[in-house]
Amino acid sequence: MIEWYDFYLFGSLSAVLAPQFFPKTNPTAAFLYTLGTFGAGFAARPFGALVFGRIGDLVGRKYAFLVTLLLMGGATTLIGLLPGYATIGILAPIILLLIRLIQGLALGGEYGGAAVYVAEHSPDNQRGFFTSFIQTTATLGLFVSLAVILAVRSMMSPEAFADWGWRIPFLLSIVLVGISVYIRTKMSESPLFTKLKAEGKTSKAPLRDSFGNRRNWGVILTVLFGAAAGQAVIWYVGQFYALFFLQNVLKVEFSTASTIVAVALLFGLPFFVFFGWLSDRIGRKKVMLAGNLLGALAVYPTYQALASAAGPIDEAAQLATSPNVVLLTFLVWTLLIWVGMVYGPIAAFLVEAFPAKIRYTSVSLPYHVANGYFGGFLPLIATALVARTGNIYAGLVFPIVVALATFVIGIFTLRETKDVKFHEEEVPAVA
Repeated sequence: MIEWYDFYLFGSLSAVLAPQFFPKTNPTAAFLYTLGTFGAGFAARPFGALVFGRIGDLVGRKYAFLVTLLLMGGATTLIGLLPGYATIGILAPIILLLIRLIQGLALGGEYGGAAVYVAEHSPDNQRGFFTSFIQTTATLGLFVSLAVILAVRSMMSPEAFADWGWRIPFLLSIVLVGISVYIRTKMSESPLFTKLKAEGKTSKAPLRDSFGNRRNWGVILTVLFGAAAGQAVIWYVGQFYALFFLQNVLKVEFSTASTIVAVALLFGLPFFVFFGWLSDRIGRKKVMLAGNLLGALAVYPTYQALASAAGPIDEAAQLATSPNVVLLTFLVWTLLIWVGMVYGPIAAFLVEAFPAKIRYTSVSLPYHVANGYFGGFLPLIATALVARTGNIYAGLVFPIVVALATFVIGIFTLRETKDVKFHEEEVPAVA
């Protein structure tokens, strides 16, 4: 949760950060540059998956994600200390970009380790349920980032927050990281990894074993395009882009939009656990692919309803004049149903798709390629499409097409994995 808080804090504050780190002469361009910098963190995630996945499969799950936590926390704290464009000029966005790349590398190594660690502690018949709690942490981290931002903003004037108050949520990261480091040093290594290491069955070259044979590449590509890509766009269009859409397209006031999304996220969290549990009963494939199809069909009408509920925009003040807060919160909450369906079971599915000795490395790559590129660049792509066409719904084309493609590919290529036993040889996730 703390890793996700650090990573998504930047996105939650993108509208505030744009004039801080980029020239103010063109606000739209500055915002797009900020989204591009936000996306750069996602672009780095697959590389972090390779670096730390290798460490996790060679040395151990626990060691790898201790290192990733320290990297993430240090990078987040640095953003809180970084001078803006007015002070150091072009160096400000350059350094900011480098920090985001470090954050991306750290998160790329974090998720796979966490998912594998929990899965390897879980009973075989409850793996979807147990790993679904890992799946709540991305949404919970986004919720906490919004809650902290709202709390800090309530303590000062909007001008003070825009000037220097936005730094406080970033600086608070160092406290959260200290707590997490303490917890992680007390954790034991994954029992399955410990057993493999004792028997000399761990991989000596995880990258070669993961990517050096055609069979495993088949599994990776199938997982990527038949499950993870659709999951990524449904997650981001259901949460992050909903926040951008409210703030920047519908012009709902910053604090109001953040509160709407935060409340919806909080009440949507149980969906992740429910659908993780359900996948233990009826299968991962059915739940995830249904989420892709239903999400793709629901996104457009839901966003139309959001625009209607936000009400007219005062062009002079550039603010929605009479947003229906209750209805807007309900509509964002409904998006969380489809997010829960695609995201709740996917950690269990990913770890079941690959053998234990290369699991950390293999799980991390398709997940982070999907979420780094298909999901992470969704706000930038969608915002650019809206700016280009003038149609506020144009940005939805990208997630709808990707989710439908994943549904079709997944039907024909994925096989069910819920009955995989970790003490036996795992079967590939290819039909």
